[in-house]
Amino acid sequence: MLANSKRGEKRSPDFEQQVLEHLDMLYAVALRLTRNPADAQDLAQNTAVKALRFHDKFKEGTYIKAWLLTILRNTFINEYRRKARRPTFVELTGAEPASSTAPDPDVFFEPARENRNDLLELLDDEVKQAVESLPDNFRLAVIMADLEDKSYKEIAEAMNCRLGTVMSRLYRGRRLLRERLYDYAKDRRLVGEEKD
Repeated sequence: MLANSKRGEKRSPDFEQQVLEHLDMLYAVALRLTRNPADAQDLAQNTAVKALRFHDKFKEGTYIKAWLLTILRNTFINEYRRKARRPTFVELTGAEPASSTAPDPDVFFEPARENRNDLLELLDDEVKQAVESLPDNFRLAVIMADLEDKSYKEIAEAMNCRLGTVMSRLYRGRRLLRERLYDYAKDRRLVGEEKD
């Protein structure tokens, strides 16, 4: 059944299907943001409802995943601000497990080609700052290889340089990131203690 918008226009079944096809991806990103399955379900559902409700704002030819992720991110931020304004009362017994801060390798996100900032928004602040602090050529190579999953050949074409230059920039950029994020990784138990 097609639902009517505020303007009396009907959504196409194709649009509804496209939104529904991305529910798993929305849930995975929501889980990464909320770190709570129930909150992630609510966030993903709210995102889908808003997308369907405001379908008339979607421009044909726009990358729907990026559009949905923008709605999800904005919804998460608004919910976070709303919750931050009211006090939270929690009774702890001392038996609760600490929440994991490890990145979720199952979260898949494919950004719009023209907006790499969407990718960086999914990173923790410390990681985002470390990536942004890299020299331009290293940062671009690392983002294209490790976040956009591009091949060396694609990176070389985009950066207008040789494959060897791409490999060198990636090696040096990743080395700088390892150095800058060592304490971050150690705090999250992503690396072991160094032995003297």
